[in-house]
Amino acid sequence: MTITPCTAPHAHAGRGGTARRRPGAFLLLALAAAPAVPPDEGTARAATTPAAARAAPAGIMPAPASQPGDVRFVDDLERRTFDWFWDAANPKNGLIPDHYPSSDRFASIAAVGFGLTAYGIGAQRGYVTRDQAAARTLATLRFLYRAPQNAAEDGAAGYHGFYYHFLDPDRGTRFARWSELSSVDTTLLLGGVLFAQSYYDRDTPGERAIRRLADALYRRVDWPWMRAHAPLLDMGWTPAGGFLRNDWDGYSEGMLIYLLALASPTHPVPADTWQAWTATYARQWGTFQGQTLLNFAPLFGHQYSHSWVDFRGIRDGWGRTHDVDYFENSRRATYAQRAYAQANPGGWRDYGANVWGLTACNGPGIVTMTVDGRARSFQAYSARGAGRDYISDDGTIAPTAAGGSIAFAPEIVLPALREMQDRYGARIYNRYGFVDAFNPSFPSGTSYWADTEQFGIDQGPILLMIENWRSGLVWSTMKKNPYIRAGLARAGFSGGWLTEETRQAQADSSPGTGRHM
Repeated sequence: MTITPCTAPHAHAGRGGTARRRPGAFLLLALAAAPAVPPDEGTARAATTPAAARAAPAGIMPAPASQPGDVRFVDDLERRTFDWFWDAANPKNGLIPDHYPSSDRFASIAAVGFGLTAYGIGAQRGYVTRDQAAARTLATLRFLYRAPQNAAEDGAAGYHGFYYHFLDPDRGTRFARWSELSSVDTTLLLGGVLFAQSYYDRDTPGERAIRRLADALYRRVDWPWMRAHAPLLDMGWTPAGGFLRNDWDGYSEGMLIYLLALASPTHPVPADTWQAWTATYARQWGTFQGQTLLNFAPLFGHQYSHSWVDFRGIRDGWGRTHDVDYFENSRRATYAQRAYAQANPGGWRDYGANVWGLTACNGPGIVTMTVDGRARSFQAYSARGAGRDYISDDGTIAPTAAGGSIAFAPEIVLPALREMQDRYGARIYNRYGFVDAFNPSFPSGTSYWADTEQFGIDQGPILLMIENWRSGLVWSTMKKNPYIRAGLARAGFSGGWLTEETRQAQADSSPGTGRHM
């Protein structure tokens, strides 16, 4: 084995803008609680693609064959993933580490957004009481609202309503000068903020305060200011360097950014901004691994916005022209990734029908070595993926790629998650569920490389999409939020569950004025 010098194997980077610069028939699982399933329980599941799955119309999920232990497994995974957010968060201010357990000391503002949503799931599932979830949520929103917002290099949490990507976990201010004011990470935070606004709907002092603070946090975001290169929105800004060179162009997790920017009652972007964005899709539309879809190689781009917004059966102008909704597009992306692993053009170890999933994740390190007589190059944290747009694959599997897609294609995702747990056991499945990533092709002692920690932005899609698949909780809660409805309406979405909502959202040009408070 020949190894070239490498960087630290756990060098981390954010997602979104910085990741790019650094390289009906809705299913329900049984809801009853069940004993936790041990890591070695179960047997391999069949993984052939059901004909019903191939023929399913957009937004319709065929029920997978029931397998022994499925309910217990999902119960166990959901609870462990929730526990990560509850245990990792600073209870005094609600800030959540980028990754945990770890000696690194910086909080991720995007992880906070997933965490705010996780608390509602935990209350609904009985992991914590509603009062406990509300108290943690209120502490978080109060801290965020009071945190300083200004243009200083140091000592601020954000500016113009946006927040820095990474914050000091205690002070809540910019962690370091390399951390940018991030439009996407602020948006993921706001996904959780708006979930809290609609979930905590009781007439109690605490829940009224949650709704007021959530409204204030959303209303103060100055979206047009982030439109430095109009008509598109910029990825971020720093005090020293100004706006980043890159805008949100091309299909990606940017959907939610544009929806929230359109819906703002205080600082909206022009109504034609969505059309300007979708006009940049052309280079990504095409066929990959037998699926015709809007490509985005890492699966997180097909998961983040969907974690909060139910795109089943609703279409914008682009979707109507191409006869597909975004949910169906994500389902196709999930199938394409599985097919890529089955084809395994890189010849990586263990790839197959039930071991698959590429997305932005941690990795073994920037290393070149000889494995099985073949020169192999590996990466640290990078935006791994497989699509028509690009392929970046070093044999590193991220369980969140499959787990965060469970609502799109449960018939292939659930067997994959169970197979990975069965095959690799405690090496990749621990107190907080699946570790961020593992690589069977990378030798590590007498075994293979596996991470020892979890990332908030990877735990989030697993937890939220499991709950959306099981009960629809996050989706149904967000459907009640007037800002989400208004953003969809102004982007030109119609059909499906929006049929009756669209008229009201278009008429209500100032959502969140207090009717739902």
